[in-house]
Amino acid sequence: MAGSFSNSFALVKASANVLRLDKELLVFPLMSGIATVLVTASFIAPLAVTGGWEIFAEDGGYVSYVLGFLFYLVQYTVIFFFNSALVGAALIRLDGGDPTISDGLAIASKRMSTIVGYAMIAATVGMVLRFISERSGFLGRLAAGFLGMAWTLTTYLTVPVLVTKNVGPIDAVKESAALFKATWGEQVVGNFGLGWAVTLMGLSWAAVSAVLITVAAQLGAAPVMAMVGVAVLGFVLLALFFSALKGVYTAALYRYATTGEVGYFDPDIMGNAFRPKG
Repeated sequence: MAGSFSNSFALVKASANVLRLDKELLVFPLMSGIATVLVTASFIAPLAVTGGWEIFAEDGGYVSYVLGFLFYLVQYTVIFFFNSALVGAALIRLDGGDPTISDGLAIASKRMSTIVGYAMIAATVGMVLRFISERSGFLGRLAAGFLGMAWTLTTYLTVPVLVTKNVGPIDAVKESAALFKATWGEQVVGNFGLGWAVTLMGLSWAAVSAVLITVAAQLGAAPVMAMVGVAVLGFVLLALFFSALKGVYTAALYRYATTGEVGYFDPDIMGNAFRPKG
């Protein structure tokens, strides 16, 4: 356990080093977040204004699944587009270049058709899992959870694959699954510790925020509102930081898995993350 935490902080430090050199990489998750909020609003607002929300909520059949698929499709397209831009820019830095926001957006734009195709696959999987979860009771929800986890793990490197190779979405998913099977296997959870460190950072900020709000409560309503705003802003910044870290580390994992080069990362840590099953 101690080794896992140690590797976690080392990974955060290495990823943060890339972000220190290219702070503009934080713009990609920010744009992604804004875009996903706008997409969500564009789906919810018409239903709320026309009274169609009640019909949608009560239908539970064809209409809800069609709208659900369209929502997933648009959301995944937006998310994958900006993830591709982030990973593409991170790969430029890891290869010794000096990426710009325009570089990342240009890389993603060139792969737009593949991104949409991958979004269609992900949306289909999402709807199938939703159907299983809603129609099969507790066991269905449990099965959907495990299948969703398996899908997430096996497609983890799909974005860097479609960014770097001229392949279709199905081939990108297949290659990601092959990389996962060949190098991670059952050891991914124990060795990929980036999330542990970020979780600890989140819990630490939550504790600090609670103390600040408690102290502010002694001073009146205005200071409390100010501290709540600071707390929310802190969580937003942490979310952006984590999203960017994840993109950078995904790029580094893919680079190491395909070339053996580690860039700004410690070779021992990267080797542990990709240690084959014995």
